[in-house]
Amino acid sequence: MQEKRKPLAPRARKEGLVIEELPDEVLVYDLKRDKAHCLNPMAALVWRHCDGETSVAEMVRLLQAELKTPVDEELVWFALDQLEKSFLLQERLIRPPRGRLSRRELVRRLGLTAGITLPLITSILAPTVVEAASCAHVTMSCATVACCPGCTCVANLCAGIC
Repeated sequence: MQEKRKPLAPRARKEGLVIEELPDEVLVYDLKRDKAHCLNPMAALVWRHCDGETSVAEMVRLLQAELKTPVDEELVWFALDQLEKSFLLQERLIRPPRGRLSRRELVRRLGLTAGITLPLITSILAPTVVEAASCAHVTMSCATVACCPGCTCVANLCAGIC
């Protein structure tokens, strides 16, 4: 007798993250990787449903009810792929054997309205506190660190009034 497998139910990562919920997006700061991620409304909706209990098919139905518009399963998979690449999911996803669509292919397939609902995650590498606060003062080497405001790097030394 074959064991019945539970449908894929992604789980959002919560540990090591600082999460700020805003009306239309979610800001997530990854303490381990020093990366900040901005999840647009669609990506944020998908991420909120990643509770480890909700399957991708159930997510599609929930999103359709919340958005009051048809939601293609590929749109959810696209968001999950981005969440995984951003290390915002607990475990690696094992996607059913279908090819991944690029953003361009997804927009082409779903039509122009997808541009409004396309899930996007914007990420930036945040400097550490030391990197953000450090600059070289007058007569300090500027070979590896930028000169403080008001100074200019001349012959690998900061010169000016800073």
